Amino acid sequence: MVQRLRADGHHVAYVAEMDPGITDEAVLALANEQSALLVTADKDFGELVYRQRRLSSGVVLVRLAHAFTVVTSGMVRIRHEP
Repeated sequence: MVQRLRADGHHVAYVAEMDPGITDEAVLALANEQSALLVTADKDFGELVYRQRRLSSGVVLVRLAHAFTVVTSGMVRIRHEP
């Protein structure tokens, strides 16, 4: 996914390439410093943003096991494998 986004011209900071031991708090701070959308599979960011009310530029939690998902402005459509 990272290579595809980069190939399409998007700036992607991939934590595993930078510092695999970085804390979630530091990842969120880095995304905020860059006004970047944080795309993650880690549910802990929900704890930081909603329960602890930490600021964020935007977080997308991706959990798509066996599903085709379309995200557009104002809508999310999920189709599960038959």
